[in-house]
Amino acid sequence: MLARTAPEIAAVAEAIAAEGGAARAYAVDIVDLGAVTKTFAAVERDLGPVSLLANNAGSFVAIGPIWAVEPEAWWRDIEINVRGAFNCCRAAIPAMMARGRGRIINMTGGGTATSFPSGSGYATSKAGLLRFTECVSDSLAGSGVLVFAMDPGLVRTAMTEYQLSSEAGRTHLPNLPRLFETRVNVPPTLAARLSVEIGSGRFDRLAGRMLMAARGDLGLQQAEIDDIVEADLRSLRVNGLPPERPYSP
Repeated sequence: MLARTAPEIAAVAEAIAAEGGAARAYAVDIVDLGAVTKTFAAVERDLGPVSLLANNAGSFVAIGPIWAVEPEAWWRDIEINVRGAFNCCRAAIPAMMARGRGRIINMTGGGTATSFPSGSGYATSKAGLLRFTECVSDSLAGSGVLVFAMDPGLVRTAMTEYQLSSEAGRTHLPNLPRLFETRVNVPPTLAARLSVEIGSGRFDRLAGRMLMAARGDLGLQQAEIDDIVEADLRSLRVNGLPPERPYSP
């Protein structure tokens, strides 16, 4: 587990160990490529080759229309959500390619496929992350390394707690408390279970596309997966226009 918040991930590592598992916490700022590269080397030294990478770090603090938010906060959301995923992919992929095997999950979220007026930075970053997933997936074709996007759904986290409690959140995201009150709140175990299934290879046909933890994707059957691929769904497309890939190999 990699994060800037060392006490939090250390506590999670201890909880995993208490349940009989093995975990290590590494304090690192994922927007610092040099630090990320060194940390991945330490992970491989301490735990062995990285076979599954989940880019789960996220930021959403720029809440409101762009003329009201702090510009640096807006760009910081973009930086953490996109640059952080880039850095971790950049650090992990070469070794995965050398072994001819590996899987990467990039977490998307609200605004990936629709407008999010009060969360334009977050939405822009998550839409970009889905396209990034597709681009990297196509670049890795035939290498044995597969990249996926996943929408975990509306999960109650420190990030959503900030949206609920901050003045900006109360002003510009007034429907959020109602969503949690009406049990839209998605347990984080769904995303965890879906990550395990992705790691198992069950969803390899959906590489480069988005899976959705809260939409029942754990129960996807092979015929449904075939339909998604055949119809070219779960990616960014312009409605009514066929996909064009003039630069694809």
